[in-house]
Amino acid sequence: MYKENFSRRHIGPSTSELNNMLKIIGVKSIEDLLSQTIPEKIRLKSDLDIPDAISEMEFLKEIKKFSTLNKNFKTYIGLGYHDTFTPSVIQRNILENPGWYTAYTPYQPEIAQGRLEALLNFQTMICDLTKMEIANASLLDEGTSAAEAMIMMYNNRSKDQKSQNISRFFVDSNILPQTLSVLKTRAYPLGIEIVIDEIDNINSEDCFGCIIQYPGKKGNLPNINKFFIKY
Repeated sequence: MYKENFSRRHIGPSTSELNNMLKIIGVKSIEDLLSQTIPEKIRLKSDLDIPDAISEMEFLKEIKKFSTLNKNFKTYIGLGYHDTFTPSVIQRNILENPGWYTAYTPYQPEIAQGRLEALLNFQTMICDLTKMEIANASLLDEGTSAAEAMIMMYNNRSKDQKSQNISRFFVDSNILPQTLSVLKTRAYPLGIEIVIDEIDNINSEDCFGCIIQYPGKKGNLPNINKFFIKY
């Protein structure tokens, strides 16, 4: 297993491609290019302290050695951070399927087809499960999702709500603290007033929307059936 084969798979251009690029831009070498583009004052005076190249087999052996240093502990952090189980059918057909995991960047649809298809399938599944007309996808985390949902509800207020300048957003007092922090940050510049209380105390007439935490920040599962039946 040759070292040069391993490095070439991870370091883009070949020697001939590199020489061709240097020729096109009119420099003789990479060193020549660096000297013309990087100010002398900020350039390192010595070479980087980088070890010699190794083969793929040597690399895997070394990285496995590092992995043995990990220690698995029980986590009690809570607050939305929960262990998950990945079914084998998902692992084999999605996580280990090159058609999905080689999606490189969303800015190139023809390359990211796997990711785009996954998002569409996810949104379709969520709509089927919840019977809702829309479902979001590809958001960073729970806090971001909550903020985007709040802004969407704010932008889609009814004519009556807009005429009455209703800008209050109800937030369940059981919400995760990190989610509440993001909501407050995003609400402030839009003039949205965050109202925090128990869900039984919500006044739907002076709020344009609400968010309910389930499970709650203490891990409890409140009975929210009455709330959904009422509203």
